Amino acid sequence: MTPNRRRVLFVCIGNSCRSQMAEAFARHLGDDVLIPASAGLAPADIVAPDTVRAMKEKNLDLRDHFPKSLAYLGRAQFDLIVNMSGHRLPNDLDSGTPVIEWEVLDPVSLQFDEHCEVRDVIERLVMNLIEEIRRDAQKPRFRGQGSGRMTR
Repeated sequence: MTPNRRRVLFVCIGNSCRSQMAEAFARHLGDDVLIPASAGLAPADIVAPDTVRAMKEKNLDLRDHFPKSLAYLGRAQFDLIVNMSGHRLPNDLDSGTPVIEWEVLDPVSLQFDEHCEVRDVIERLVMNLIEEIRRDAQKPRFRGQGSGRMTR
């Protein structure tokens, strides 16, 4: 485990499908570089049964997960926010934290096979994010020494 893991918040509308899937994939695939969390702008009552079923196909168990509001996270600080809601995030969430937008179809009312297609899109997006963070973590950090002036 790397000591400098990045805290990433995945946000969707109900925290019932997309952000739950993204958090689970990030936790499973990128635990070395990420500390993931998820929340919803208007949390649902439960994680969608098709989300639980679709993630089970990937050997990820979401039965104990539950939808959370942004307020539930309290004063938690994040290094990155991934917005999948298709809506603007609340102003109080904008604390200078970088936000990336992912256009991902909300599968909550889709058929199961379409739900799985959305799951697979999210898995690819999360893996791309993890790979980008891993590459960034491997870049050498220049630490200048001295005045930087050359003398003859």
